[in-house]
Amino acid sequence: MEPAKNLAPEYNPIDLVENIFASRSFELERRNLNEIAIEIQGKWNNMLLFFAWEASMHCLHLSCLMDIDCQIEDRSKIFELLALANEELWVGHFSYWTEQNLPVFKHSVIINDDEEYFAGKLEQIINIAINECERMYPVFKVVLTKGMSPREALYPMTMATIGQA
Repeated sequence: MEPAKNLAPEYNPIDLVENIFASRSFELERRNLNEIAIEIQGKWNNMLLFFAWEASMHCLHLSCLMDIDCQIEDRSKIFELLALANEELWVGHFSYWTEQNLPVFKHSVIINDDEEYFAGKLEQIINIAINECERMYPVFKVVLTKGMSPREALYPMTMATIGQA
């Protein structure tokens, strides 16, 4: 077994994130050396992707915020929805940013010293975050703005599709 190579001190995956989105002509804001934010147009509404690099842990964090203004006072519905939604996820989790009253999808990934195909893995993580937010947007919307019960809002997603339209 070879000894592990250390990541170069100047290595920063935020540079890779910046390159991925700049090549697709997305507007982005490099907030500092270790943070970047990108606004993207989703199927339902705009989403804000936020990436942060923690060099000491070799950890890249992704947050995808859904622009849904919470209208309900009963926070127990929000937390019930989070628990039910997270049961269905294989990667990442949904959270609620109470300071901004926004639902958010989060995922962190440790980058190994010998990581060779990180660009491909990063693209997969970005796609998963966007797809999960778009899939769950209507559910969060009716719970957060109309007060619908989380189980009722999720019911259409649990029905199996039979045949073709």
